[in-house]
Amino acid sequence: MGRKIFNLFLAFVYSSTAFGWGVWGHNHINRGAVLALPREMGMFFYNHIDYLTMESTIPDVRKYTMNDKAEFPRHYIHLESYNYESRDMMPKTLDQVIAKYGKDSVDKYGILPWHIQDIMSKLTKAIKNKHKAEILFLAADLGHYIGDGHMPLHTTENSDGQFTGQKGIHAFWEIQLPELFGKRYNFYVPDAHYIKNIEKAAWDLVDSTYALAYPMLSIEKKLKNDNPDDKQYEMVNDKPLKTDFGSVVHTYAYSHVYHELLNGMVEKQMRGAIELTASLWYTAWVNAGKPDLSDLDPEFITERNKIPYKEDITAWKKGKVKGAGGAKDFPAVK
Repeated sequence: MGRKIFNLFLAFVYSSTAFGWGVWGHNHINRGAVLALPREMGMFFYNHIDYLTMESTIPDVRKYTMNDKAEFPRHYIHLESYNYESRDMMPKTLDQVIAKYGKDSVDKYGILPWHIQDIMSKLTKAIKNKHKAEILFLAADLGHYIGDGHMPLHTTENSDGQFTGQKGIHAFWEIQLPELFGKRYNFYVPDAHYIKNIEKAAWDLVDSTYALAYPMLSIEKKLKNDNPDDKQYEMVNDKPLKTDFGSVVHTYAYSHVYHELLNGMVEKQMRGAIELTASLWYTAWVNAGKPDLSDLDPEFITERNKIPYKEDITAWKKGKVKGAGGAKDFPAVK
C-alpha cells in the first residue's frame, strides 16, 4: 500500500463526519442492533435494515451540515461541567436540568442521558400507535445517540484532548482506529433483553463510558511523549497531514501500537453500543404492548427478505455485520 493511497483513504475516512464514530462505526452499530433483535419484532426492523443503517448518521448531518443548534448538546454530556459526583445528584428530567442550570449552560454542557430517555418515550409511543415512519426515524436516531454515549470523550470536557495537548484524539480513536482495525472485530452480542429502568440504563452508560476517558487519554499521552511528530503523523512538507476538518492523520504504525495498548477498548465499546441499542429498541416494543408490526409492510417484502435475513443472521453469529461496509486492514506504511 503506497503512502499516497493510504493518505487519500484516511482523508476520506476523516471527512465522512467530524465526530461521532464516523459513517463506518454508526452503520455497524445500527445494522448489528437489528440482527440482535428477536425475530418476532426483528423481521420488521430487518425489512428496513438499509434505512436504519444509512440513517444512523443523520443526527451528525443535522449537526454539521444543517448547523442545527438544538442538535449539538444531544450527542454528549460534559460531566465535570455539572460538577458530577453521582447520578443521585442529577435532575431527573431535562426541564429540571434547565431550571437548575439555565438553558445556555445546559446547551453547553450537553444533555445526552436525558435525550436518550426522551427518544425512548417517543419511540415507545410510535410503536404503540404503529406509526411506521416515526418508528424507523426514532429508532435510527436512538442508535446514533447510544453509539455516541459509548465514546469516552463524549462524556468529558476534554472532548478532543484539548486540555492535555492531544487535540485530534477524538477522531483518531473513534474513526481512524475502527476503520483500520475493525475488520478483526467480533460484533456478535447477546440477544436483546428487556431493560426495566431506562433512566438507570442511561446513567449506567454514562458512568461506564466516563470511566474509560482517563485511560484512553493517558495511554495515548505517554505514547505521544515517546514518539516524535514524524512517527505519529503522516507528514506533508514536514507538517502533519490534515483532513478538510482539520484533524491530523496518524501513521499506521502509531495507530497500531495505540490500538493494541487499548486492549480491545474500541471493539468492546462498539459491541456495547450494539447490545444496548437493540435492547432499548426491544424494550420500547415491549413497553408498547408488543404490537404485531408485520402488517406495517406488504407481505411480499417480508417473504422476499426471509432468505437474506437467515444469511445475515448466520454471518452475525460469526461476528460479522454484512452490508455495513468493510474496514481496511492496511499493512504498515513505509
